[in-house]
Amino acid sequence: MLKSRSPHSTLESQSGRIYIHCVNEEEAAAAEDVLAHLPGISGWARAQKTEKSIDSVLDTCVSEAKKIAENGIKTYKVEARRTDKSFPLNSHEICCAAGDALGEKIPALQVDVKNPQCVITVEIREKAYIYGEKKKGLRGLPAGSAGRGLLLLSGGIDSPAAGCLMACRGMALDAVYFHTPPYTSQEALDKAIKLAGITGSYCMGMHLYVVNFSGVQKTIAEKSPGEWNTVLLRMAMMEAASLIARKTKTKCLVTGESLSQVASQTIENISCAESRAALPVLRPLIGMDKEAIILLAKKFGTYEISILPYADCCVLWSPAHPVLRGKVNEAQELYEALEPHDLIFNAAKTAEIIKCGYYL
Repeated sequence: MLKSRSPHSTLESQSGRIYIHCVNEEEAAAAEDVLAHLPGISGWARAQKTEKSIDSVLDTCVSEAKKIAENGIKTYKVEARRTDKSFPLNSHEICCAAGDALGEKIPALQVDVKNPQCVITVEIREKAYIYGEKKKGLRGLPAGSAGRGLLLLSGGIDSPAAGCLMACRGMALDAVYFHTPPYTSQEALDKAIKLAGITGSYCMGMHLYVVNFSGVQKTIAEKSPGEWNTVLLRMAMMEAASLIARKTKTKCLVTGESLSQVASQTIENISCAESRAALPVLRPLIGMDKEAIILLAKKFGTYEISILPYADCCVLWSPAHPVLRGKVNEAQELYEALEPHDLIFNAAKTAEIIKCGYYL
């Protein structure tokens, strides 16, 4: 993952295209890594730029075709766009001339206009640009265009995948992680920071709020019926996350909950937890099964970190026989009996803030 932006690369925008000019392969690879994590773009390609002469364009088409042939491509077609109408060949004529040149120079490549393995594109603009293999972008909406959310990040598979999905819908994100030393390890915190780094790379960086929740969790364990521990802990997390969200002017909370995947995610227990949220709670994974979520996590690059064997506080303190269908009124009575508000307020107020996923 790119950690710094080279001073040698330049960026410009002209006529519906954005050009990144890189001076070497290292910078080009770094630029592609950024583009692979950038919502709001449909795709990109490495293009060769050349002079707007017929010979230069055809020579560059041959050069591009040699590259795709070396990558195992067997069939192709040529497409052309001519913004500069002063170029002596029209789009159809460019395609025909390029096809003739490629057929002569690289006979192993065959034309297939209906189902080619690769399309070689020629764009005649202020210069001529020729490119072959194209990479698909994340599409979605540009980073930050859909407001800001606060992700409740655990060390598991689900919440990072949920955050990445919201980032691809244009949502800027910060995240909150609830740490309970000495019950949870430094390795568990390091794991959460790595997951925040990957998730943050899809929304141009995020702030991770590390909240020490040891006091809150100990109070719940000591004063509440054991079967209610997880539900009451989720309620406390929602309250703490809401406090941080208000401070950062965040518009919603985001969780990785999937309906009935675990005991705390039945619709009744979700309702109990949400009763302490002061903002809308978005759950992008709510209708997905575990297999679908794992595929998402692998796509976004979080899966291998998520399965590292360092448990977070929700796992370590899970009761053997949790309540499955808690009633909101009963949950609220148990919660208020804990008198948790000062503990939660102080935990949120003293959260450690870590910058994650920024391309600096």
